[in-house]
Amino acid sequence: MKEFKEKIYRYLSNDIGIDLGTANTLVYLRGHGIVVNEPSVVAVNQKTGRVVAVGTSAKEMLGRTPTHIVAIRPLVDGVISDFEVTEEMIVYLIKKAELYSKKTLGPRVVVGVPSGVTSVEIRAVRDATKNAGAREVYIVEEPMAGAIGIRLPVNEPVGSMIIDIGGGTTDIAIISLGGIVRSKNIKIAGDKLNSDIISYIRNEFKILIGEKTAEYIKIAVGTVISGEPLETTIRGRDLITGLPREVVITDSDVREAISSSVDTLVESVKEVLETTPPEILSDVMHRGIHLVGGGALLKNLDVLLESALKISVYIAEDPLTAIARGTGIILEDLEKYTGVIIQNEDELRAQK
Repeated sequence: MKEFKEKIYRYLSNDIGIDLGTANTLVYLRGHGIVVNEPSVVAVNQKTGRVVAVGTSAKEMLGRTPTHIVAIRPLVDGVISDFEVTEEMIVYLIKKAELYSKKTLGPRVVVGVPSGVTSVEIRAVRDATKNAGAREVYIVEEPMAGAIGIRLPVNEPVGSMIIDIGGGTTDIAIISLGGIVRSKNIKIAGDKLNSDIISYIRNEFKILIGEKTAEYIKIAVGTVISGEPLETTIRGRDLITGLPREVVITDSDVREAISSSVDTLVESVKEVLETTPPEILSDVMHRGIHLVGGGALLKNLDVLLESALKISVYIAEDPLTAIARGTGIILEDLEKYTGVIIQNEDELRAQK
């Protein structure tokens, strides 16, 4: 009977996985793969209170809107800071995903959240997703979803280590037997590196640049180890004259700007390793550390971590989509991955 019910639901509704990120949100649709990859930005008209744009079109408005239109990020450090705007964003993402496959009932949704979020924050994500039209909502921690996405043996009695470097947070986690053994969540991630670059250029060159320019610099010439010289030309506002000015930024400038944050990241990984049980640590040393998330693409970060930790470090294939792929794999076999789903207090009470 249960299998028959599942088949009916699968026929009448979609299965959707959402990697709800601070910088970007990815949506997986069962049978179609990743169908949406858009910035987590919403433009709101403050006069009417209506949402003007979501995703890529809203990001293009950042720093270019009239005073009554504000482009905002509804997620800060991986958690909801503006409930209503997040709800609007999830509605938009689900509708866009369902254009590929129209069904009668609301979708079954798996959402990734940072490790260590509070039950209040979990409830906020659950409620926002339910209000956006989801029939069932399952919450999973992002490092676990990332590990599943890159096919690590999460349900086996083997230790695996994963570092998910996103936009707002970096999740460092050791996984074994379907659970997180040790984890640490830090606010050193893509956004922090961008703000480091903005501060450095303001202090050293007396030029004011925006977030998009900082992101461009990080991708173009950002590296954590000196190597082949890199440089790029950027434009900003001269703080002394108030007029536009052009300067050349090199890889050594970026390295100096982000060095403190990168050092904190390395120290945090060491802290997690220092508290890991010896048997699991032995597995990690044998199997290596896996990097996922957009920050994994920062040039030579894997080399720096290997040098500091004396453990092999691997960048996952297509690290940006690892978590979204993981939510998709969970949807394929919810029975198998029941243990990795975060249950709230109401569900636990109902089971007792």
